[in-house]
Amino acid sequence: MAKAVREADGKALLAKHLQLLASENGVGEGLVLPFKSATVQPNTDFKTLVESNPWLKNEQLVVKPDQLLKRRGKLGLVKVGVALDGVKEWVGARMGEEIQVGAAHGKLSNFIVEPFVPHQQKEEFYVSIIATRSGNLVMFHHEGGVEIGDVDAKAERVEIDIDSTLSAEQARTLVAKAPQDLQRTLVDFLQLLYRAYSDLFFTYLEINPLVVQGSVVHVLDLAAKLDSTAEFVCKAQWGNIEFPPPFGRDALPEEAYIAELDAKSGASLKLTVLNPKGRIWTMVAGGGASVIYSDTICDLGGSKELANYGEYSGAPSESQTFEYAKTILSLMTKEKHPDGKVLIIGGGIANFTNVASTFKGIVRALAEYQHKLLEHSVKIFVRRGGPNYQEGLRVMRDVGSKLNLPMHVYGPETHMTAIVGMALGQRPIIKVKPESHSLGVKNLSSLLPASQSSSTSSMNELVESSSSGEKSPPRLSRKIEVRLWTPEQESHLKPPQELFTAFSKAIIWGMQPRAVQGMLDFDHACSRETPSVAAMVYPFSGNHKQKFYWGHSDLMIPVYKEMSEAVKKHPEVDVMINFASLRSAYDATMEALSLDKFRAICIIAEGIPENKTKKLIKCAREKDVAIIGPATVGGIKPGCFKIGNTGGMMDNIIASKLFRPGSVAYVSRSGGMSNELNNIIARNTNGVYEGVAIGGDRYPGTTFIDHVLRYHDNPSVKIIVVLGEVGGIEEYSICEAIQSGRLFKPVIAWCIGTCAKMFDSEVQFGHAGACANAEKETAGAKNKALAEAGAFVPESFDTLGALISDVYENLLQAGQIVPKPERDPPTVPMDYSWAQELGLIRKPSSFLSSICDERGEELLYAGMPISDVFKEEIGIGGVLSLLWFQRRLPNYASKFLEMCLMVTADHGPAVSGAHNTIVTARAGKDLVSSLTSGLLTIGDRFGGALDGAAKQFSEAYDSGMIPMEFVNNTRKQHKLILGIGHRIKSINNPDMRVVILKDYVKSSFPATPLLDYAIEVEKITTSKKPNLILNVDGVIAVSFVDLLRHCGAFSEDEAREYVEIGSLNGLFVLGRTMGFIGHFLDQKRLKQGLYRHPWDDIAYLTPDML
Repeated sequence: MAKAVREADGKALLAKHLQLLASENGVGEGLVLPFKSATVQPNTDFKTLVESNPWLKNEQLVVKPDQLLKRRGKLGLVKVGVALDGVKEWVGARMGEEIQVGAAHGKLSNFIVEPFVPHQQKEEFYVSIIATRSGNLVMFHHEGGVEIGDVDAKAERVEIDIDSTLSAEQARTLVAKAPQDLQRTLVDFLQLLYRAYSDLFFTYLEINPLVVQGSVVHVLDLAAKLDSTAEFVCKAQWGNIEFPPPFGRDALPEEAYIAELDAKSGASLKLTVLNPKGRIWTMVAGGGASVIYSDTICDLGGSKELANYGEYSGAPSESQTFEYAKTILSLMTKEKHPDGKVLIIGGGIANFTNVASTFKGIVRALAEYQHKLLEHSVKIFVRRGGPNYQEGLRVMRDVGSKLNLPMHVYGPETHMTAIVGMALGQRPIIKVKPESHSLGVKNLSSLLPASQSSSTSSMNELVESSSSGEKSPPRLSRKIEVRLWTPEQESHLKPPQELFTAFSKAIIWGMQPRAVQGMLDFDHACSRETPSVAAMVYPFSGNHKQKFYWGHSDLMIPVYKEMSEAVKKHPEVDVMINFASLRSAYDATMEALSLDKFRAICIIAEGIPENKTKKLIKCAREKDVAIIGPATVGGIKPGCFKIGNTGGMMDNIIASKLFRPGSVAYVSRSGGMSNELNNIIARNTNGVYEGVAIGGDRYPGTTFIDHVLRYHDNPSVKIIVVLGEVGGIEEYSICEAIQSGRLFKPVIAWCIGTCAKMFDSEVQFGHAGACANAEKETAGAKNKALAEAGAFVPESFDTLGALISDVYENLLQAGQIVPKPERDPPTVPMDYSWAQELGLIRKPSSFLSSICDERGEELLYAGMPISDVFKEEIGIGGVLSLLWFQRRLPNYASKFLEMCLMVTADHGPAVSGAHNTIVTARAGKDLVSSLTSGLLTIGDRFGGALDGAAKQFSEAYDSGMIPMEFVNNTRKQHKLILGIGHRIKSINNPDMRVVILKDYVKSSFPATPLLDYAIEVEKITTSKKPNLILNVDGVIAVSFVDLLRHCGAFSEDEAREYVEIGSLNGLFVLGRTMGFIGHFLDQKRLKQGLYRHPWDDIAYLTPDML
């Protein structure tokens, strides 16, 4: 996506790379490319600035705003030939000043200061490099400066192919009218400049004036754009470059936050605040849909009140949509509006996004902002379709009722933009009846043939409102006439080779089981004889097979590590669907092209750098391969083939009649809007013959005219629908084809993005290509040209369906279209996982787990998000309290648990567990094996006394025995008192671990009756033998019981249960695990060899000695 950079950043980037190129290549030897600049912002300290840039003190200077402003000289915003004090004065007078440039209002806040370069007019030149579909256009004029005039008409130009560079000969042609003594310098500079332009992935570069004095080249004024999608390629050269907003629109922290979310997400999240005080706010799913909603709002007179532009798409998670929605609601409820506010939650019919899942995120945000939404008198209008949309709409309806929010909710039975007119009060609000079908019955429709399915009926029955009861989009305000064509005309057409047939076979690049299963289900619904997916390629695994379903039967599809092997073993393939990421999609596609096997390749990824896309286009043209994409959902040919997730779930495929061909073919930029077109065409005609979304990037692999001509020459296609958009000039090829008579079948066309002309500042819409760089690229200009050429152009997207219907009826009445009898598709079972997600089925769980949940966006420990675990600094003890006891314990309890782990972590290498760990480690075994051998020694004799001690002391105390009685009874029963006794330590040589724990427990616990009891027992046992002290096991055991019984977090039964199920021994196991791992690492670090026990430490006994 082309994004403008500040002049200072662009110059710094160029200067560094030009110097590098000059030193590495023979070109430009002797060129001098001076560059010095300083930036002044509101918080700039001039003293510090001068220390960093001492040249500021000694040179005459130039200062000007650096905020993506054009025509600064004519606006009086350039000060030349002043000293530093003059710069301070000039900047001081203008810093924060609000000015108007065109329709944009903004404050001056960023200035660039450079050395002043005295020069003559004859030393000024103009140069620009502009990206084109096939490469780049270099323009040069021998006269530069403010008064250059119409540079397009004056400049010399040369088109450079994407695989080429500017040659010396081409450069000499460009500068032929420049002064002779400067031509050599200009030729060298232009060659280096073009190299830098390509290497750094610029998409636009204009220098005016360029000043050349001998061999010294000064770049005085520069405007530049970089391809932001190339950051992963150019990060080292770019550094932390900033892409500022256009002049007139301040970068809000909320916009930066959404941009940060977008960068971290595989989904697409965009937000531009147009008017923070506006009353109309949007939250729209899909890049194309977001533009159409903005268009419709502006068409209905809401441009001045439109507060934001944005979109969320690409299946964002519930938490991502929650953050996105919360951000918009926070902006929306900052200031009140006397007329209240409107929130439009809209979107087309999704292809693969789970509508219910994303809506749940929005619902959470609505609940959080309930009071503010009511306080600001916000009315909410919702329209959406796609996978699980019924559940999504139900959730929305429920939250509106529960929160008492004025909310109107509609599904795909309602025209996409109808809610805009309702929201703006320009059409009556349609009321809906309560659902007449249960959710379960509705979703089971995918199991049934069309005649038995209710999926083609709307989920919500519309009820006429008291005013007009309008149910459909507005009708056309004019009557149309369709020019009919003759069989003779059609006979001269050469039927094109079909891109997709009922026998097409695809290789899928990437592990995309859901997309593959969707294709197979579509195949089955279309009654294909064989599956359309032959194989998958996934370089990150070995060759294997994946199980899918073919109708009711199992189907094994091979997965290969190498594309070449897949093609070799499946020679029948003719389509490749590339799901590779933006970083690897180029390489995967080039490999596929090199195999000379595919007729069509679809590239799903969005964000492939434009230079790489151009190379793909060139290679594909040379090999006669049709590229669909990049940045697309794909395409569909009803009854034959569908690409990946195109067409959505089976209920939408049945509802839109995509299981058999119709008479209307469409081509769209937007993948998200392709499903909406399927719906519109199905509701107004006999259905879709073929539909392709060429992709939202600036340079799609194939263009509108490529597909329009293919459709036109197909005798089965009677109507062609084109959904273009702002940006680019590809639609003009359709105009030329209509005017020349090459196209005589009806073409219905609409370019979205008409709202762009109503915005005060430039807005980059969701698609990378949706930005006009000239009047000719605006949606309005293209719609006008299409209409003048003879295409059928609706008044707005709102009337597109009506126009399609009228054209279809004309052809139907004339006999040009003869509908075929409808047929029922075969039944397609619903996947178990999807049915479960829809809540249609249930099954008993194999496992029960209550301590941890990793299914959501954030890991939960006993219901506590992992982020809160760190935010609240609960520590290891707190985590243990959550995972072992399902609750937060008091801080003193958590600290006690941590102390227990610390004192039990190790007790030297001689104890049995450590010894076993050491011996196993020295035998060359791995960490897990060595650790396990040590842990297996834990039992009643080693470490396992904690549970026993807790039970023994608890039973004695609870039975009412006095300590002396307890000691005497255990002795009579010939039992040891667990937790009493130590081999080394004694009453005179106390174990400091025990002392530390006792002191902490006595000072921190609310009550310690069992510890007190144990201390009394210790007094009795040590009076007989000084080493019969309360040991570590004992003090932990009795203190732990006191904790369970008296911290207030457990019932009596729970306290008893936790002792009985072994939680105390768990402390010893966990603590000692740390020590055993330490012994393992120690032995490996010391490189100890295999252990063999010495003979002299073994008493060998013969049988006669026993």
